[in-house]
Amino acid sequence: MENLLFMQRLPLYTHPIRKGGHHLELIERIKAKEENALRELMEQYGDLLLRTACLLVRDRQTAEEVVQDAFVQAYNKIDQLDDPSKLRPWLIRIAVNGCRMRQRTWSWRHIFPGGGAGELPLDADSFSTGADEDFITQWKKEHLAAAVRSLDYRYRESIVLYYFDELNVREIAELLETNENTIKSRLSRGRTLLKKTIEEEERL
Repeated sequence: MENLLFMQRLPLYTHPIRKGGHHLELIERIKAKEENALRELMEQYGDLLLRTACLLVRDRQTAEEVVQDAFVQAYNKIDQLDDPSKLRPWLIRIAVNGCRMRQRTWSWRHIFPGGGAGELPLDADSFSTGADEDFITQWKKEHLAAAVRSLDYRYRESIVLYYFDELNVREIAELLETNENTIKSRLSRGRTLLKKTIEEEERL
């Protein structure tokens, strides 16, 4: 319960994410191995990566470890980032890869569901519209977050990246190194499963 309350208090971003020249400056400072630059990076993107990881791995402690590892990797491999404007999706990619590694090395029997996921921001303006989309947006966000955590990982991953991280289909396909039709299929299937789960909960 404590974890859930903590995640509910997290805003979308605790600090405004500045773009353009600031990204270039920050990246150059990280390349110079300035510790203050790393702290600034963590302040700007820590909440985003933590909430993403919590939704994906469904365990607060594991999510914190994933995010910590992601920042260490970003700090050590910053030279691999060719386009400063892609800093945000690059960080998300590192975190998602970390979550996938945990999926392969952890047994789900040892991870308790219910790790705080908090509110899940939704938008319905860039993928599709219709009854399913409208149905989802009408439900309380905490119910939807719980339903998201119940999804199979491949659907949960696409749903989180699309609705929470606000990446479009092309960006998700690039991040996950798969084709756009696969992402569209996972989003469609994920929404169908979410609707079914929430409808079943309502009947209880």
